[in-house]
Amino acid sequence: MMTKAFIFLNGDFPNCEDFYNNLNINTEHLFCADGGAKKALELNYIPKEVWGDFDSLDQIYIDSLKKNNVILKKFNKDKDFTDGELLISYVKSLDYDEIYIIGGFGGRIDHTLTNINLIFKYNNIIFIDKYEKLFLVTSNFVLKNNLDKRISFIPFSDTVENLTLEGFLYPLNNHTLKRGDSTCLSNIITKDIATISFSSGKLLGALSLD
Repeated sequence: MMTKAFIFLNGDFPNCEDFYNNLNINTEHLFCADGGAKKALELNYIPKEVWGDFDSLDQIYIDSLKKNNVILKKFNKDKDFTDGELLISYVKSLDYDEIYIIGGFGGRIDHTLTNINLIFKYNNIIFIDKYEKLFLVTSNFVLKNNLDKRISFIPFSDTVENLTLEGFLYPLNNHTLKRGDSTCLSNIITKDIATISFSSGKLLGALSLD
């Protein structure tokens, strides 16, 4: 059975109860980075652990976490990695199959871009918001049961070579996708099983959730 963890960062969160209900968040597998713990408490989730320098977390929230026996791991502000990446690295070491990250976007654009790039460093993380989820696409990737969903493929290398898309409204065959190309923006999945293959490069997928 596939195991899932959830990480709350300190970005924007969907203001929609159904969004969280559909995720079936299990607090035994919920981790927060700094200000993400505030959002967890506001949603009545008690996380398992909270990591960070706590510069984005008021004392009232820290007291509530302590009262609920949440593990708190505090770091100095001067460190080589963000609170989010320190936590992602730790959760990845726990051997979850998938790690869903909420609150990774919004606010400072440098934080958003840095978080997106983490997808290529920690290949089982998935960033998710109200509208779409972002994930690493590996060669010979398969998408199941997403009929009629919108999806975009974004190159994160100079080229993605021999890109082939099958089961899409706009298929490709051995195409060279270059950095900055919009060729693969807003495609539509037309089959219950759609496949993506390529011989080299880095590719990001953005799948619509509506």
